Amino acid sequence: MKNYLVLDIGGSSIKYALMNEVAEFLDKGSVKTPLDCIESLVETIGQIYDAFQSDIEGIAISMPGVLDSATGYAYSGGWLEYNSGQNIIDVLKKRCNTVITIENDAKCAASAELGFGSLKGCKDAVVIVLGTGVGGGVIIDGKVHKGRHSFAGEFSFMRMNCNQIDVKNHVWGFKNGAPALAEKVANIKGLPVEEVNGLFIFELANSGDEQVLTILDEFTKWVAMQIIDIQCVIDPELVAIGGGISAQPLLIELIQKHLDAMQENFGFYKPSVKVVPCEFRNDANLIGALYAFLSKEL
Repeated sequence: MKNYLVLDIGGSSIKYALMNEVAEFLDKGSVKTPLDCIESLVETIGQIYDAFQSDIEGIAISMPGVLDSATGYAYSGGWLEYNSGQNIIDVLKKRCNTVITIENDAKCAASAELGFGSLKGCKDAVVIVLGTGVGGGVIIDGKVHKGRHSFAGEFSFMRMNCNQIDVKNHVWGFKNGAPALAEKVANIKGLPVEEVNGLFIFELANSGDEQVLTILDEFTKWVAMQIIDIQCVIDPELVAIGGGISAQPLLIELIQKHLDAMQENFGFYKPSVKVVPCEFRNDANLIGALYAFLSKEL
């Protein structure tokens, strides 16, 4: 059975896995994502490749940005801006002499959930990944929709203030990314932001901390409002929430609570929509990247 090195490049860490062709995990690990330049990223990936190169048929990569998966070109690097304007496959092949594929991280998550997870059998659905930013995957007629320029599902860049549309912190990615949530909790608790993560936040919330519950209530209300905007365009039957914090039942409960309340006060006809957690959670991008590799004609 053939094995593959699969990478999920995020804004804070690179998760890697040795996987076989039926998506079984044979080895897993993670390293910190370099934030300075593409050369550092290439060398970090190269060192992971060195450890596995004799056992693999190629590298499958999930990463942020507006990506042409057919050519390897990054129109935008997303939260890793140094990747913008680079042909990621060409650059990596100079260090890693193997077959390489890339795909947008949220589109990988959508592929994994559509094929094998919480969205299996859905014709029209949406994946929203609450990570460093807000990733998106749009499923139309049973297929992950990319759009003319591979820009479909780039939810992070949806504007949330019509009076200051050119200000970065008024986009959805800054409002509902995990760093924004951590920063608010850190500020109210008087802690360094680097000491606050999703696990810590939900431990406080689940123990009844009123300050954190208030922050989470506002955070999930913004998610619900954006879901309604997406409904008006796509009309999905399900919305799957991904990212590390999606493993917390309270998050899903609060989003659904706000959606139901807005449904009652919408003022016009609007169909209801159910929110579910991504089944594969932190592994969704890895599984989706592998299947993107296996389905590509090499």
